[in-house]
Amino acid sequence: MKLVEKYNSVSLIVRILCGLVIGILLGVFFKSLSVVPLLGSIFVGALKAIAPVLVFVLVVSALAQGNNKLDKRFALVIALYMISTLLASLLAVIASFLFPQTIVLAEAATADAVPTGVGEVLTNLLLNMVSNPLRSIAEGNYIGILFWAVVFGLAAKHLASDGTKRMMEDLANIISQLVRWIISLAPFGIMGLVYTNVSTNGLAIFKDYGRLLLLLVGCMLATALIVDPLIAAVVLKRNPYPLVFRCLKESGVTAFFTRSSAANIPVNMSLCERLGLDKEMYAVSIPLGATINMDGAAVTIAVMALAAANTVGIQVELSTAIILAFIATLGACGTSGVAGGSLLLIPMACSLFGVDADVAMQVVAVGFVISVVQDSVETALNSSGDVMFAATAEYAQWKEEGKPLPKFLGGTFETKV
Repeated sequence: MKLVEKYNSVSLIVRILCGLVIGILLGVFFKSLSVVPLLGSIFVGALKAIAPVLVFVLVVSALAQGNNKLDKRFALVIALYMISTLLASLLAVIASFLFPQTIVLAEAATADAVPTGVGEVLTNLLLNMVSNPLRSIAEGNYIGILFWAVVFGLAAKHLASDGTKRMMEDLANIISQLVRWIISLAPFGIMGLVYTNVSTNGLAIFKDYGRLLLLLVGCMLATALIVDPLIAAVVLKRNPYPLVFRCLKESGVTAFFTRSSAANIPVNMSLCERLGLDKEMYAVSIPLGATINMDGAAVTIAVMALAAANTVGIQVELSTAIILAFIATLGACGTSGVAGGSLLLIPMACSLFGVDADVAMQVVAVGFVISVVQDSVETALNSSGDVMFAATAEYAQWKEEGKPLPKFLGGTFETKV
């Protein structure tokens, strides 16, 4: 137990870096080890097994526990969260078409079936939606999982007793804990996966991973510095960058290192107080933002899914990619509170193109290799956006009511430093 506690006391980022370095060294100097690649296969297998159950219970629990109390500000916050996430996924799709990526995988990758066009994609989408829910979970049909989870969640919201809803919440917490345990072992899985790639393909694979990471981070930075400020500017009709930079500085920096939107909620609540926001509003909108404001997750899902399609030789039409953007937006909203949650939604997006589940989970594993940077930037984007859009909605109502805006936005209200 002491050994486990000592292991868990070390930052996951440090552990992943150690696994990465050890995997590289073993792959360069020892090319015929049989046990090390097995660690990677076990890690991918565990993720593949738990991910469908995780998606189902999280969505059901979130909908069953939903709150009906919405005022004008709160409705605007939800709209801003969803619009921002959708635009981020569309940006990722466009960037992936301009700078297409492929991924070197540990095993040969092929597609199950190549869709011939948007009509076939929509047909498959509708048929997968109404697939047997238990079969969908067993086979990793994420479209069906998401559809039935929404149906179950909405039904439970109106029909389930409080005790049943608490049980659903407990089940979601239990499955999330299982995922955390699996993620805590990610360094060993990454070591095995990196070893397999390096021993087979040499160090050149990191050039491909570097390009993929550059595309992901570039899309996230463009969202944080261009897309989100543009949305705020349209709503407030004034320069949003003082608010954007303050949120990035006081929320984004801490989120970058904690790598958890949930863990950053207290930081965001404190920032909202200093910005002079209504506590009754931000006490609900900030936790909600940690659930559905997932710009970075949408970017990750879209970019990685299109990279997977390129890797197996699927030519994706722009119209189909736009459907992917909407699916990435919906999927991103289900990643809250789960370490590596956006990566676990990649198979759902890949299923749109007919990419084999085994290939999709290898792409997920590659995501964990680059997650040292990707997940940190993603969380910083998501968490800082939670505060920025909560403040945007609040200040928009202030303008409507004739109340003075904060000084840093050109008003007379003095916020706390």
